Formats: sequence, C-alpha cells, structure tokens
Amino acid sequence: QPHLVESGGGAVQPGGSLTLSCAASGFTSPKWAIGWFRQAPGKAREGVSCIANHDGGTFYVDSVKGRFTISRDKDKTTVFLQMNNLTPEDTGVYYCAADYLLFCSDQDAFDWWGQGTQVTVSS
Repeated sequence: QPHLVESGGGAVQPGGSLTLSCAASGFTSPKWAIGWFRQAPGKAREGVSCIANHDGGTFYVDSVKGRFTISRDKDKTTVFLQMNNLTPEDTGVYYCAADYLLFCSDQDAFDWWGQGTQVTVSS
C-alpha cells in the first residue's frame, strides 16, 4: 500500500510563497495520480491541484490558476506544489492523496492520503 508524506507547510505573509512536497513510496504501477486538497476551518475540503503520472496532465482549481504550479519528480515519485502570491484565503490544512488513476478525478477516487501540513497566510 503506498505511503505519502507531506512537508513544506508553514506561516507566511500575504504575497509570500511556499512549496509543498508530497513524497510517495510503494507504488507498484506507474499509472498513478496525486492530488492536493485543502480544508479551512468550518469549510469543506476542496481539490486544489492534481497531476497524473501517465501523461503529466494537470488540474488547477480556478482560484489558484496562475499562482500555483504542480510538478512531479518521477524517479522519486514526489509531487510538488509551488504556491506564489499567497492570500489569507489559501489558509488551511493541505493534504496530498494518491490512487491508480490515468487522469485526475474528485477526492472520492483517491484511496491513500497523507497526514496533512498546515499553511497559514496572515499579516
């Protein structure tokens, strides 16, 4: 069963940047997808971004387009989320999740989840 570990969260001022990492291990197939999800207090968890290893296809929620960039290191099976020009609305616990998928899907399609990392954007 794959194991995922997030890192890179922290506190930053509005306009700042953070890069999150999701290190995955235990894949037995290269046809995996990893998504980033976030949950703010009192709000439902939402999908932020996703990348499919099969073809490198990506997804971004509209609110982060142009600010966030998702990428992967195939050799290390690690996915990064570069977050620029952060706003307080980006605050929340960020989770990465994985499953054997040819393309990105909603969160119900992901079986394996990391523990989450806190991102706080405040002045």
